[in-house]
Amino acid sequence: MEQQTSFKRELLSALPSLRAFAISLTGRHDRADDLVQDTIMKAWAKQDHFEMGTNMKAWLFTILRNELYSQMRKSGREVQDSDGVFTESMATHPSQYGAVDLQDFRKALDQLPPDQREAIILVGASGFSYEEAAEICGCAVGTIKSRVNRARQRLQEILDISGEADFGPDATSAPLTSKAFAF
Repeated sequence: MEQQTSFKRELLSALPSLRAFAISLTGRHDRADDLVQDTIMKAWAKQDHFEMGTNMKAWLFTILRNELYSQMRKSGREVQDSDGVFTESMATHPSQYGAVDLQDFRKALDQLPPDQREAIILVGASGFSYEEAAEICGCAVGTIKSRVNRARQRLQEILDISGEADFGPDATSAPLTSKAFAF
């Protein structure tokens, strides 16, 4: 009981600094407040992972930063389409391009050194955090981050990827699936 009271006291004392940090990252008070709330909820749920006597503020700032990154990644995959206009304009590209791209990717993945391949599969395909991947591989988190970064760069070189335009249909098939070409 005493430990939970102490945890709560430290958590509450960190709120002003946490909110200021969130505002500095987001630039918006409403979004910062939501981010702080999400952070506090996660911290409260994981309070058994916090070791009393260590730096509560650093722990909370890390949770907040990670939550912001997660939200940014998620929002990058989401599209606001409440009236359905975007959905109506979507077309399906021929599936054989995806199969060929997957074969090319597998060949490129096989060309990576084993340590880089392992790291990118753990983090990129299996969804492990850098920390979890480092624990699995028995190395430092920085080592995993470095391996993943080098693997990504090498895959880009092997697959000759220079930007977003290299994904999706090629210049020949794009007009065939666009709405402008539909009958």
